[in-house]
Amino acid sequence: MGPLFRTIVGLVFGGLASRLLGLVGHFRASRMATRRTFVRNAALGATGIAGAIGAAGFGALLWPNKTGAFGSVLTVTADQVPEVGAEPFRHTAGRFYLVHNEDGLLALYTKCPHLGCTVPYVGPAEAPNAFQCPCHGSLYDFNGDRTGGPAPRPMDRMAITVDGDNVSVDTGDIQTRAAYTPDQAVAFQA
Repeated sequence: MGPLFRTIVGLVFGGLASRLLGLVGHFRASRMATRRTFVRNAALGATGIAGAIGAAGFGALLWPNKTGAFGSVLTVTADQVPEVGAEPFRHTAGRFYLVHNEDGLLALYTKCPHLGCTVPYVGPAEAPNAFQCPCHGSLYDFNGDRTGGPAPRPMDRMAITVDGDNVSVDTGDIQTRAAYTPDQAVAFQA
């Protein structure tokens, strides 16, 4: 093989090799992200993640897991039910007081109807002001009727059902009322 033959073969195959390497380099360059492509893809990814988090949060609002929490039906056992006229049982998670008066049981919402403060029981049951709001001084008797202060109405109540020794309080069913009437209490025999 002479030098001319080697030169021709080198040019032909070298040109092909150069072309192939050039195409590979061009292919790689076209796949490399430009700044604009990177920013666009990053923005789309961030928007997708934010949308997925928002959809999950919205789904949690539509179908909350309310077992044993405020907004669900909570059970109070017979040993937790107070005696007639005794200090009410406070269910902290359910946000209610279980009051046992002469007419039966009442579940009073702990939230003051004035501005939403938590109303503590200050007792005793015979006192005209058994419940007193610490925020603005609204006063309520043992049955939750307003006896003074800026509150516009009595304490709200929750629906109660009695099944044997168990009392179920539906904390998702909060009922406003104008005044206490004996039919609001649910009969209970311990």
